[in-house]
Amino acid sequence: MKKALLYIISSIVSEGDKIEIEEKEQDGIIDFMIKVPKVDMGKVIGKNGKVIRAIRNALKIKAIKQNKKININLVEA
Repeated sequence: MKKALLYIISSIVSEGDKIEIEEKEQDGIIDFMIKVPKVDMGKVIGKNGKVIRAIRNALKIKAIKQNKKININLVEA
């Protein structure tokens, strides 16, 4: 899932080499912390949060197929 998330985020941002994704798993829930440059934060969030919501929904589908739960959070780098 981390590879898919990295691919999606790097396709959106202009500085794809500065993306950092941390993955932590606790109690069957996988937490992804995405760090993107400040200039690209608006692109990842999108208007009214539509882009990040779509990314979360796409990865939740993949997680459900694997019987897992995920959380995706954005952090300003």
